[in-house]
Amino acid sequence: MSSATQTAFMKSLQQRGYEAVIGLEIHVQLKTQSKMFCADSTQFDAADNENTSPVSVGMPGTLPVVNKLAIEYSIKTGLALGCQIRSKSVFSRKNYFYPDLPKGYQISQYDLPICEKGKISFVVDGYEKTVGITRAHMEEDAGKSNHHGDCTLLNYNRAGIPLLEVVSEPDIRTPTEAAEYVRTIRQIARYLDVCDGNLEEGSLRCDCNVSVRKIGAPEFGTKVEIKNINSFRFVEKAIEYEIERQIDFVDRGEKIIQETRLYDPDKNRTFSMRKKEDAQDYRYFPDPDLQPIIVTAEMIQKLKSELPELPRARAERFKKEHGLPEHDAAVLTNEKELADYYEATAAVCKNHKASSNWIMTDVLRELNQAQKNILQCPIKAFDLGNLIQMIDGNTISGKIAKTVFVEMWKTGDAPDKIVKEKGLTQITDNSAIEKIIDDVLAQSAPQVADYRSGKTKLFGFFVGAVMKATKGQANPDLVNKLLQDKLNG
Repeated sequence: MSSATQTAFMKSLQQRGYEAVIGLEIHVQLKTQSKMFCADSTQFDAADNENTSPVSVGMPGTLPVVNKLAIEYSIKTGLALGCQIRSKSVFSRKNYFYPDLPKGYQISQYDLPICEKGKISFVVDGYEKTVGITRAHMEEDAGKSNHHGDCTLLNYNRAGIPLLEVVSEPDIRTPTEAAEYVRTIRQIARYLDVCDGNLEEGSLRCDCNVSVRKIGAPEFGTKVEIKNINSFRFVEKAIEYEIERQIDFVDRGEKIIQETRLYDPDKNRTFSMRKKEDAQDYRYFPDPDLQPIIVTAEMIQKLKSELPELPRARAERFKKEHGLPEHDAAVLTNEKELADYYEATAAVCKNHKASSNWIMTDVLRELNQAQKNILQCPIKAFDLGNLIQMIDGNTISGKIAKTVFVEMWKTGDAPDKIVKEKGLTQITDNSAIEKIIDDVLAQSAPQVADYRSGKTKLFGFFVGAVMKATKGQANPDLVNKLLQDKLNG
């Protein structure tokens, strides 16, 4: 939703006398090679039911064993979200019947989650928003139901995959804030390398809890959950629709029911899936097959020392130490690998702004057109840094650099090799440039007369003619100086 669209939407709500109250539950799939409680693979593209075992499909007599790496990833994420880490957390059984839940219960955490009481801040439409984190708890994923007419096929490859569910406070007020919050959680998880953040594959999914109330009302309205949204755009669209739906209901005097709904992006509407259960309906109790998770202060300190510089802190450093504008810093730190590429480039050429400009314009343009990410970039950061260094050192002009860049993208060759092979070195010899200028002026006598009679805008004509005659290889500053001397002398 654009800034103007959000403003119009919020104005419409205020005119009708309502505000929205939104809380999000984000399921972060932890990037482990095996499942939460057994050694089954978490490979995404496996054949149906290939990644299963007696443990993950809940066969009688099997016992779960906790994945240690999943615990460490959960703690790291909690620390990055400003959470308190419990010294003792407990796995519970969440009891409900659904075909894709083979055991008849889900192993999750309830009253003693591993992480709680955190918060994150982010910028949305020019203002800073802070959202509280109620808890972040570990759990296992369910399988997947594939419906074909009257027949349902069950694929249990996802059953048992480790998840960290991050539950926000009801602090969000607009669809745009909700989408930006999801982006921020995804960005942090990717920086930590605990989740690949692939929304299309379901590595990060979002449940949206939405209610409306009259402006100034002390109590929240009835909460409706929109389940399993896997797109930033759909988060906005689904919440926007649900807010409008609920307001229409209230205005007609109808009662909002607590339920779980699904979002249909093709029709841009939500529809009822099932009545929403309360916590007591799940009959939580501690899992008797799993010991409590004990986290020591030493373990927390060790994992804290392994945290990378997080995106917001990195963006602030780029602004303060590198002199980059807010927009540049935000774009360059959007992905950790892109920020690394920028820093590696700048380390070679020592020119932070030029590094930012080349990456944000030329590199990102080519990557977007090729539908690639920065890890697939054919130009090494070292080589891009050398290209910028060659411009700054007057080895080549900025115009020639664009030609060299195109060749680097095609071949992956270093810039100095391309410049040498194609004879693109910048001409910096005064006498050589003076000779070319003399030839240009001799061939442009009418333009010279017009220039000297006061039509000084023709200066660009002479610069262009000289650059054309040198195939863009003349030093532009030198061309300008020598032309000024010749024409005004």
